[in-house]
Amino acid sequence: MKKILIINGHPDKESFNHGIAEAYKIGAIQSGAAVKELKIAELQFDPNLKYGYRKRTELEPDLLDAQEKIKWAEHLVWVYPVWWGSVPAVMKGFIDRVFLPGFAFKKRKGSVWWDKYLTGKTARLICTMDQPTWYYKWVYGSPSHKAMKKLTLQFVGVKKVKITAIGPIRLSTDKFRNDWLHKIEKLGRRNN
Repeated sequence: MKKILIINGHPDKESFNHGIAEAYKIGAIQSGAAVKELKIAELQFDPNLKYGYRKRTELEPDLLDAQEKIKWAEHLVWVYPVWWGSVPAVMKGFIDRVFLPGFAFKKRKGSVWWDKYLTGKTARLICTMDQPTWYYKWVYGSPSHKAMKKLTLQFVGVKKVKITAIGPIRLSTDKFRNDWLHKIEKLGRRNN
């Protein structure tokens, strides 16, 4: 039984992203996977890493729980919108506060290299946008995809990261959205 953590980074509970997360969850549960969820917007925490890494900021209980869920999971599913070529501010703050040295990685003394602590996990990024996905890729170079895949997840040891980009959402029809919900549910059933 695969252990899956769905991390929803959209701050609006009524967003299409919440429907996407729910569709993935339904499919994963149907496959027999063990599923846990993190809805970042519902967590109580300060998203600012006030002192950088110079001085430790104590983690709130919700962030300690998030770290335990991340450790538990074999597969991380991130659901979020692409805003201004990046992730929502609350999701970025979550990453800043949770993926800390000692938990997600450790810099080696006297070296530019680091040890990765979240090895052995896989991930799926499911992100929505208000532009065609091909335009985001070919004109802008997919900056949020690269940041999440290479500079965040692979940095801490998650080697296999797949991306599902959905767009444009703003002008989409009910059929477009329903078709995507069915595709996402199938991804969940495949634990992919």
